[in-house]
Amino acid sequence: MTTPAKREDSPLSRALLLLELVQNNPGITADKLGQRLRVSERAARRYVAILREAGVPIESVRGPYGGYRVGRGLRLPPLMFSATEALGLVMAVLDGHHPVHDEREPIGNAVRKIIRALPEAVGAPAETVRRSISTAPDRSAVRPDLDTTATLVRACEARHRIMIDYGEPPRSWRTLVDPWAVVVRHGRWYLVCWSHDADAVRTLRVDRVLGIESRPETFTPPDDLDPVQTLEDHLHQGWDHRVEVIIDTGIDVVRHWIGGGFGHCEAIDDHHTRLVATTNEPDWYAAELTMLPVDFHIVDSPALAAAAEKIGRRLLRAVADAPQVGA
Repeated sequence: MTTPAKREDSPLSRALLLLELVQNNPGITADKLGQRLRVSERAARRYVAILREAGVPIESVRGPYGGYRVGRGLRLPPLMFSATEALGLVMAVLDGHHPVHDEREPIGNAVRKIIRALPEAVGAPAETVRRSISTAPDRSAVRPDLDTTATLVRACEARHRIMIDYGEPPRSWRTLVDPWAVVVRHGRWYLVCWSHDADAVRTLRVDRVLGIESRPETFTPPDDLDPVQTLEDHLHQGWDHRVEVIIDTGIDVVRHWIGGGFGHCEAIDDHHTRLVATTNEPDWYAAELTMLPVDFHIVDSPALAAAAEKIGRRLLRAVADAPQVGA
């Protein structure tokens, strides 16, 4: 029995691979292209010629720092994925609990377009997963408006000051900020910024941004800015109601149960930890504290104390008013 000869890559497929290399490595030389494609330098130049004949603007620069780069006006070739890459994209979207089955939604429609553009052998496994897999909704995730998010990201990139309408109806306000970064944390999107009204760092929920007005002024973010750490440090600051809670356990246990965005923890001793924060949602904050597996004590936080008392009364009523089943 004869073994079928291995099919060699066509000149066109080699040329497309070369185009990808040039796009990802501007200034790459013919020698390097040949090494990456495992062909001679002369063959690499021939593939460049094929692309140019097809109208792809491949430019060359002479000199020790010269090489090939893609010129302006390029229309990118069709996306090329392996079956594993296509499946990975669909799974990543599902991991984010996006509605991939609903083609009326932007994400679902985008996934459908990608899969339809793929060859049958590549797209079929991804389409099967898209159609068949069900995901439970992430109730804590809040997805902001896509256009609002894109506008904020562009403002961060351009370093343009912006005026924001912020809040939840009927309570909202305008604030002037320098947008430093957009950060995704546990399914929620935040804008890390400098607030000129508060003269302090603020972290704003992107889903509560109601309007954006670009301003001509520019800004320079801190050189040592770490967006994620800045979010963690300031997520609990700047709100209306003060929070101070003494928790009857060591700081390591508290940090295991409470995330950094919940407040600032400081050790009192080996068996007590102080939690300090601010909140605009004392009812929610009190409910979260009830999840702690140890005792805690609310200190000089009237709104939080009232919210905790309301929860306590409701729990007591739930026990006292329980129906006698079978009576």
